[in-house]
Amino acid sequence: MVNFTLKNIPEYLHLKLKEMARHNRRSLNNEILARLEVNLQTNSPQASDILTKARSIRKKMSIHLTQQKLDEFKTKGRT
Repeated sequence: MVNFTLKNIPEYLHLKLKEMARHNRRSLNNEILARLEVNLQTNSPQASDILTKARSIRKKMSIHLTQQKLDEFKTKGRT
C-alpha cells in the first residue's frame, strides 16, 4: 500500500469529510478512500453490456412483451 499525504485542505472540506465519515460510520481515512474509489472508478458498464443483460432477463420472463402488447398496457384504462 502507498501512503499519501494531503496538505492545505480547506477547513470547510475537512469538516464536511469528517461529518460524512461519521454519518457513514467510517474513519476519515476510509471515507476519503471510499470517495476516491467511487469517483475514480473506470469500470462503468458499457451500454452494450447493459442491453445484453436486459435481453437475457427478458428471455427469462414468463410474459413475452411485444410493442403491440406494451401499447395495450399503456392505454388500458385510459378512456
